[in-house]
Amino acid sequence: MNLCINQTRGRRLRFALLAGAAAMALGGCAPQSASSRVYTFDQAQRAQTVVLGTVVAVRGITIQSSGSSGAGLIAGGALGAVAGNAIGGGSGRRLTTVGGLIGGAAAGNAVENAAARRAGLEITVQLDNGETRVIAQEADVPISAGQRVQIVTQGGTSRVGVI
Repeated sequence: MNLCINQTRGRRLRFALLAGAAAMALGGCAPQSASSRVYTFDQAQRAQTVVLGTVVAVRGITIQSSGSSGAGLIAGGALGAVAGNAIGGGSGRRLTTVGGLIGGAAAGNAVENAAARRAGLEITVQLDNGETRVIAQEADVPISAGQRVQIVTQGGTSRVGVI
């Protein structure tokens, strides 16, 4: 009987360690940024086009990641399953494990999605040549109507910066 209990604990420990390792590996994925101050290595040291203009309107927005990495889903499900497995015995343990898996996965996915939201600005700029451009970016640089700005563009990505 004691051997059976130790084997079950060993399986749980291995499962918990595997789940933790998977969560850490997936958690290492860098979040995307829509900041005017953040450049990727591919964007650094490349020529960019600059146009000047005046901000005519600024509107607060929310920037949401276009997709989930699945890290929250997997990590939450694994932790929920481990927690559920620690409760009850026999067929009840199986039910709590599955319930923990499902509940943990849902909670983990919700946490990941909430973490992927950022406050942003939709900035309307009247360019010096008369054209109007609208650019959405993170709200990490204070920009207001009437300010002179530059729009820096490279490879389809534009960002608004205060002059």
